[in-house]
Amino acid sequence: MNVHFIAIGGSAMHNLAIALHNKGYQVTGSDDEIFEPSKSRLSAKGILPESFGWFPEKITTNIDAIVLGMHAKADNPELLKAQEIGVKIYSYPEFLYEQSKHKTRVVIGGSHGKTTITSMILHVMHYHDIDVDYMVGAQLEGFDVMVKLTEDNDFIVLEGDEYLSSPIDRRPKFHLYKPNIALLSGIAWDHINVFPTYDNYVEQFRIFVDSIVKGGSITYNDEDPEVKRVVEASENTIRKLPYHTAEYTIENGQTLLETPEGSLPIEVFGKHNLNNLAGAKWICQHMGIDEDDFYEAIASFKGASKRLEKIAESKTSVAYKDFAHSPSKVEATTKAVKEQYQDRTVVACLELHTYSSLNEEFLKEYKGTLDAADVAVVFYSPHAVEIKKLKEITKEQISNAFERDNLIIYTNPEDFRTFLFSQDFKNKALLLMSSGNYGGLDFNDVKALIE
Repeated sequence: MNVHFIAIGGSAMHNLAIALHNKGYQVTGSDDEIFEPSKSRLSAKGILPESFGWFPEKITTNIDAIVLGMHAKADNPELLKAQEIGVKIYSYPEFLYEQSKHKTRVVIGGSHGKTTITSMILHVMHYHDIDVDYMVGAQLEGFDVMVKLTEDNDFIVLEGDEYLSSPIDRRPKFHLYKPNIALLSGIAWDHINVFPTYDNYVEQFRIFVDSIVKGGSITYNDEDPEVKRVVEASENTIRKLPYHTAEYTIENGQTLLETPEGSLPIEVFGKHNLNNLAGAKWICQHMGIDEDDFYEAIASFKGASKRLEKIAESKTSVAYKDFAHSPSKVEATTKAVKEQYQDRTVVACLELHTYSSLNEEFLKEYKGTLDAADVAVVFYSPHAVEIKKLKEITKEQISNAFERDNLIIYTNPEDFRTFLFSQDFKNKALLLMSSGNYGGLDFNDVKALIE
C-alpha cells in the first residue's frame, strides 16, 4: 500500500509513518518544517522528505491513501490536489481505526492521566512479553516507537485524545476509534480554543462513551463526579466498571502500594498516579493479565516521558520536570510532590504557555492550583500572548486568578533564570511544570543546581 503523509513531521504523524514503513508499506511525506527528533528518526528509515515545502505534483492516483496532519491547513496545496483527483484522505485517528478494525480496541480517554495509564498498560504487557499494537503520546523506556501496527496482534491500545482530528475533520480523535474496552480517567475543562464552554467540552466525553461498541465495557474513575455522571447517564448497552485510587502509604520518601501480598515499593508517586495505576490494573485484567502479574510488572514502571520526570537528585534535594499545564494537572502534580517530600521546601514553577492558560477568562480555573507548594512561581511571556493574538494579560490578573498572596510572577526569561539560579536547593524539591521551556531555559543547567 502506498501512503502519503501531509505534515509528516509531527510527533504523532512521524511515528505513524514509521509504523507503516516497518509494516512494509510504501511511505512518502511532505512538511514545511521538521524538527528533532522527528527529522533524525524519519531519516534513519529513509522516509525524510528530500526538501521541505508542499509539492502538489507528489499527489497522483498511484497513492492509495493520504494521512492528513493537524499542522496542515485546509488550503494546503497537496490536500487540494488530493481532493481534486479523488485520492482517499484520512485523518490520523481514522487511519488508525482502519488499521485496527479487526482487532480488540482498548482506548484510554480523559482530560488527564491518559498517557500515563496507556504507558502503564504497555509497560506491563512488555514486561510479560505480550505483544500488542499501540499508539501512545510519549516515548516509553524499552519502546523504540510511539506507534506499533501489525497484522497479527489481537489487541491495540490507543491513547484517546479529545483534540481535533484534522483541519477538515473537526471531530475529537477519540470519537473515531469505536473501542471494545474503554477507560475514562477524568474530565477537567481543556482546549478552550476548540471547546469554548465547559458543557461543550463535557459533551465530547458523552459521545465517547456512546461510541463504545455494543457489549463492550467502560472502566471509569468513580472519584471524578463528572466522569461518574457521564458514564452512569449513558444508555449505551455496555458494562460499566468503576475504579478508585489504590491504597498506599509513604515511608521516608518511598511510596508503598498496598496489595493482597503486602506493601509493594513502586517508582511512581502521588494520589493521581495511584489512581491511574488502579485504572491500568483493571484494563490489564480485561486483557488477560492476573492481579499478581500486574503488581510484579508495575513495580518497575518509572513513568511516561515528561510526566513527573525526575531530572536530578542528591541526598538533600531533587528536581522534577512535568508536562503539566492545565489547572487539574498542575494541582495534582504539585500536591503529589509535596506529599512525597513533606519535610522539604517545595518550589513549584509553572509556565503559562498554551492558548487556554493565556486566556483571561480561563485563568480563573487556576485558583488554588499551586497552594500545596511552599514557594510558588508563575512565568509567562507577553510575547507569546502577542503571537497567539490574545488579549494582553497583566501580572495583576495572574495574581488575582491564583488567589495566592505570595505568588512570584516573572515575564522576563532572564529574571526567572536569575531567581532559579540564586536559590539554595538544600532540603528542597524543585518542580518545573510547562509544555515549553521558560523562554529558553536549558534543563541540563538546572541539573547542576541539584548537588
